[in-house]
Amino acid sequence: MLGSKLSKLLTQGPLANICKRTITMGTKQNALPAAYYRGGTSRAVFFKQEDLPQDRKRWDSIFRGVIGSPDPYGRQLDGLGGGISSLSKICVVGKSTHREADVDYTFVSLGIKNNDVDYSSNCGNMISANADSASVRIHNTNTGKIIHSSFPVVDGEAAATGDFSIDGVAGSAARIQLDFINPAGSATGSLLPTGNPVDTIDGIPATCLDTANPCVFVRASDLGVEGNLTPDEITAHLDLLSRLDSIRRQAGVKMGLAETLAAVPGSIPKICLVAAPSSSNARDASQNQTSANIDLLARALSVGQPHKAVPITVALALAAAARVPNSTVADVVAGKNPVDGAGITIGHASGNLLVGANFDDDGALLFATVFRTARRLFEGRIFWKNDSTI
Repeated sequence: MLGSKLSKLLTQGPLANICKRTITMGTKQNALPAAYYRGGTSRAVFFKQEDLPQDRKRWDSIFRGVIGSPDPYGRQLDGLGGGISSLSKICVVGKSTHREADVDYTFVSLGIKNNDVDYSSNCGNMISANADSASVRIHNTNTGKIIHSSFPVVDGEAAATGDFSIDGVAGSAARIQLDFINPAGSATGSLLPTGNPVDTIDGIPATCLDTANPCVFVRASDLGVEGNLTPDEITAHLDLLSRLDSIRRQAGVKMGLAETLAAVPGSIPKICLVAAPSSSNARDASQNQTSANIDLLARALSVGQPHKAVPITVALALAAAARVPNSTVADVVAGKNPVDGAGITIGHASGNLLVGANFDDDGALLFATVFRTARRLFEGRIFWKNDSTI
């Protein structure tokens, strides 16, 4: 009698739904071919577009599962993210859809604690991991822009070793040259989307400029802070992050990236503090970031977090802004001979970076150049668990 009653409860009673739910949740993991790369000071999971579902609406949940987002603990331990914006990235490569490119490249930025999957920006660091021949023309589908990547080749493959190093990455590797062709107006169609070299936002002078990615540049002194703050000091500051986010969102609306403050994407515009280097500050001297070593100090934010280096797209925009009369960046470097005649030398939170910007006789930005390194870390099949199925 007891056995029949228990059987009835399990198959027809309130326990039946629980049992069914337990059974349906026991699904196997999903898997896809993928590779894991370091590009510059970032890391990302790479997919071939042909391996992903044709329906792009299904991509988001796959990418979240692979990276490990959202994670309320902010560590992304259940995926390949690293708990910071520069490690929470996906790249998709495919056949070129642009007549002047050899390959398509789509960059995806993922939120860490939230569900954000952002296709609105480009990542210059990960472009350095995007080539497999001596010279490749890359079409960035996020911005529609072309990047030329040049690097040494050994036995038919991109060289893995070399004597070139970048600040923020231990060791050395082969040098990769990235030329961003006609980078102005990546998202807005204009170098100065607001039409002004300087706008006043929340009482702070700000330069809104679009090169490689839309960016906002404000002087650290106008916000009452030092230009050489560490990422931890920026985070710990009483109200600096909230003030910068307010300026960034208002700038996004002014630049035409969104109609409301709430609709401004998390990844663009990026915002960056700029300041003149000192000749005697002890911290600057210990980091080789005095006026003898660099042209300006920069502290950038990416997806609301202080960046531990400087996003390449921000560095490219800085090089362009330095040549725009009356901009906040030009004001910082005004009247000084550059440390290196090849471009502008930027002091960021992890070291220094040289970026070149080339203009024609009419002042139009032709291309911007930066040098990076990259390394393939893993290649095989990647597993994730979510409700997506291929």
